[in-house]
Amino acid sequence: MMRLYDYWRSSAAYRVRIALNLKGVSYESVPVNIAPGADEQFSDAYKSVNSQMRVPAIEVDGQVCGQSMAIIEWLEETVPQPSLLPADPWERLQARAFSDTIACDVHPLNNLSVLAALREQFGADKDAVTHWYRDWIRRGFAALEPVAAARQSGGFLFGDAPGLAEITLVPQVANAHRVNTDLSDFPALVALDAKCRELEAFQRAAPEVQPGAL
Repeated sequence: MMRLYDYWRSSAAYRVRIALNLKGVSYESVPVNIAPGADEQFSDAYKSVNSQMRVPAIEVDGQVCGQSMAIIEWLEETVPQPSLLPADPWERLQARAFSDTIACDVHPLNNLSVLAALREQFGADKDAVTHWYRDWIRRGFAALEPVAAARQSGGFLFGDAPGLAEITLVPQVANAHRVNTDLSDFPALVALDAKCRELEAFQRAAPEVQPGAL
């Protein structure tokens, strides 16, 4: 049985849960409470499992690896069907670029460690941190909205089924809602998110139905 070291509200872990569900892969969820004040990711017990002290991490046959996008790529290689990427190489590039805009440009700047640094090292108050959070989401979504608007012709962004692009988008939209971000400028992204949330694979991965959810 595959183990996923997980936290219910982690958007990176959320990505992996969606990918596992789309691939039809069974796994055991091992909750790691990374909420400020709990900080189980910094415990000696978890550090011995994952030296990066982040979630998610995946354990297979006694071996553990972190980093959500690397895990998803590994799933694509080891469980090739259904594919999370289109067949055409240029389309695969476009799907990866869409996903990396979220995973590399937006999400890291809104991670817990960055928000903590804003508060503790630069004296940012709650309003300033929230403004920072919303601003980076809106910057990323402004780049992705034209892509989504041009590609919504009945299916999903890069085919007839959701893939890597939707896997990264849906958790980021959840983050946006959590901090009450105005998404009225991004109707194509909002519509795509709503379409994905109708699917069982996304519903079973949703934060609110995970162990430990508040």
